[in-house]
Amino acid sequence: MKHDDAIREALAWAPVPELGEPPFASPPALAGATVAVVTTAGLAHRGEPWEDQSSAYRAFARDDDAIVMAHNSVNLDRSGFAADRNVAYPIDRLGEMAREGVIGGVAPRHLSFLGSTFELSTMRLDTGPQAARMLRDDGVDVVLLTPV
Repeated sequence: MKHDDAIREALAWAPVPELGEPPFASPPALAGATVAVVTTAGLAHRGEPWEDQSSAYRAFARDDDAIVMAHNSVNLDRSGFAADRNVAYPIDRLGEMAREGVIGGVAPRHLSFLGSTFELSTMRLDTGPQAARMLRDDGVDVVLLTPV
């Protein structure tokens, strides 16, 4: 059995939430938009590991250079992030886009969730809305999602 087949078989029991129709707000043109990164790379500061199946998130200042990939899945290849953090957390590319006027600005904070989480109700009902409020309070217009 291939590894992908084994994973699919093991996860066949995982519930799929019905989310309904999400609200949508028209963002400003990118040239005037403040952009934040939200990733599922399990980023953290060194020595701050993630709890297994955590529904929490971590917030990082835009100029924080001390971020490591602390994702705790053995199925994750970290070599791309080790070579260039922008693979999963494109903060440097956003800075370049802001300087070139492609986007209006880079948000003051960015978020990381743990991608290997199956219990989604806490994220959907608690930490997700909390994270969205934080980004909205920071003036974020657009979120760049980087699923890992």
